[in-house]
Amino acid sequence: MTRSNELEKRFYRIGEVAEIVGVKPHVLRYWESELGVLRPQKTRGAHRHYAVKDVETAMLVKRLLHDEGYTVPGAKKRLKELGYHLVSSPAEPGARRELGLRAELLAVRKLLTDFRSQLDHVE
Repeated sequence: MTRSNELEKRFYRIGEVAEIVGVKPHVLRYWESELGVLRPQKTRGAHRHYAVKDVETAMLVKRLLHDEGYTVPGAKKRLKELGYHLVSSPAEPGARRELGLRAELLAVRKLLTDFRSQLDHVE
């Protein structure tokens, strides 16, 4: 499979991206956490789905770290210079809003679970 053919799908699993980029899946997870520029969507089962732009970003990260010799902090700085936006930290409003929504959804889930438990005991 050639590189041009590799990037025809809409989403890629972490193993596929690792193969395309030429690294192990744990390296992609590390880059995700340390560099903040890879943002794969996560399924309900917490599986990562990478968009084409994420695959291209991962290829750039590999080039910076492996071919051009950047350190992780240096690559992070270079990515920012190139216009890649880092994932917001929990202190930023967008991330706080997302965390608040997650907390609300977990609370609703608990209420529904409790309600179902009560229904099971009604019989």
